[in-house]
Amino acid sequence: MFSYTLNPEWISAFSRVFVLSKIRSEEKCVILTEAGSRMENIQLARIAMTQLGLHHFVIEVPTPNFAPGPIERSTGASYCLTGHDTVVAALCDCDVIVDLTVEGLMHAPQTRKILQSGARILNISNEHPQALARLVPDESLKERVKNAARQCRESKEMIVSSNAGSHLSVDISTAPSVGIWGFTDRPGTLSHWPGGIVVCFPQEKTVNGVLVFEPGDINLTFKRYFDSKVIFHIEEDYVTRIEGDNLDARLMREYLHSFAEPEAWATSHVGWGLNAGARYEALAMYDKNDINGTELRALAGNFLFSTGANEFAKRYTRGHFDLPMMGCTIRLDNVCVVSDGKLC
Repeated sequence: MFSYTLNPEWISAFSRVFVLSKIRSEEKCVILTEAGSRMENIQLARIAMTQLGLHHFVIEVPTPNFAPGPIERSTGASYCLTGHDTVVAALCDCDVIVDLTVEGLMHAPQTRKILQSGARILNISNEHPQALARLVPDESLKERVKNAARQCRESKEMIVSSNAGSHLSVDISTAPSVGIWGFTDRPGTLSHWPGGIVVCFPQEKTVNGVLVFEPGDINLTFKRYFDSKVIFHIEEDYVTRIEGDNLDARLMREYLHSFAEPEAWATSHVGWGLNAGARYEALAMYDKNDINGTELRALAGNFLFSTGANEFAKRYTRGHFDLPMMGCTIRLDNVCVVSDGKLC
C-alpha cells in the first residue's frame, strides 16, 4: 500500500510524456533512481510504463554522501553514478533512460558516455507531481524552442538590458546552443521535463557587463525570491564583484566563496524561458522539499543567467547559481526576442 494518493491525472501526465518521447515496447527502458529519489514519481513512472505496455526495469544507486562543505542544490550534476561503472555500462546498453535522480544527469560526468552509446535520457525533474502535471509539454512548445535555438545558432551577439540598469553583452557566435522542450525521441539526446527553455554556453572571455537583480527576481539555488537589489559586475565571464549591503548579496558572496574555486564565479550559461504555462508564483506555493525550480527556469520571458560549470569553456566546478531575471530585454544581433520580460 502507498502512504500517499497517486492522482490519475498525474499518471496521465507521465504517460503523455512517454508517448511524446516515442518510447516503443521493443526498446530497453530503465528507470534510474537513487535512495533519495521522490517515491511518488518512481511509482508514477512505473505505472505509466506498465499501462503503456513498455517493458522496463529499475536501477537504484545510493545517494552519495559528501564531506562537510558547501551544500549543493539544484545543480543538474548528479554524482550518484560515480564509482558505479557497472551501472554506467548497463545504462549504455539501454535505449531509454528515465532519469529520476535527485539532481539529474544533465551535467553528470558520465552523461556524455551514455549519450554517445545511443541511449536517450528523459530527466524528470525532482518536482511535486502536481507541478509536473501542470507542465506537460506539447509539439507547439517544441517548435517554439527549436526556433529560438536556431536563432541563437544564427546570431553573433546577445545583449541583455533592463530598466534597473542591467547591460550584459555575450559573444554567442561560437557558443553551443541547446533547446529543451520536455521530451526526447532521438537517440543520443537528453531533455528534461518541465521544459521550455533555450540556453547558450559561451566560450571563454565572451561575457561582460553588469546585471542588476531586483526584488522579485529569483535565486533558484536558494529557492527564494530576491528581497533586495544585488549587482553583479562581470568581466571576461567572471563575476568580479557582488555589490549589495543586504542579506541576498551576503548569502551569495558567502556561498560562492565557500567553494574556494574561481570557476564557481564564472558564467555557465545564458538563455530565456518560453513556457507560457509556467507560473511565476510557483516558488511561493510549494515547500522547498517539493520543488526543484525547473518551472521557474522555463518561465516565459525570463532571462536566465547561471554561474558555475561550463564544459564548453573547459570550466568545471560544484558551485552553481541559476538566476531567472524578470523584466529584461534580450536582443540577438539587434533582433528583439524578449522585451521587458515579455516574449516578442
